[in-house]
Amino acid sequence: MSDIQTRTSDTMPSRSAQGAAEAPALRPPVDVIEDAGGITLYADLPGVSRENLHLSVESDTLTIDAMLSTAVPEELTSSHSEVSLPRYHRTFTLSKELDTEKVSAELAQGVLTLRIPKAAHAQPRRIEVQVD
Repeated sequence: MSDIQTRTSDTMPSRSAQGAAEAPALRPPVDVIEDAGGITLYADLPGVSRENLHLSVESDTLTIDAMLSTAVPEELTSSHSEVSLPRYHRTFTLSKELDTEKVSAELAQGVLTLRIPKAAHAQPRRIEVQVD
């Protein structure tokens, strides 16, 4: 059983909890690696600075929201652009086995690395056998 799953398609406008429409966003590609100690999530976020990256965990929902920093200098004009949306957005549902209080995040060279360990009760543990 996987400890994380994609919640929404995120490429279309969605509704927030308050019901207001959110702006359309790019859906960044994400790799999720699970091991005995938890999960590591790698999200490709080229053009995003640390200041424009917003991560949140609320209940069992992980949200990645980021704004692109791809401004063209005033003296230049873009003749072609393949990235037309200035925002990345992705939402995931997390397993109750994950310890969301201990999430760690790092952003380096356009790749976000999130580590979410398993909760103590979900960690594998060795059971000692007593001999009489």
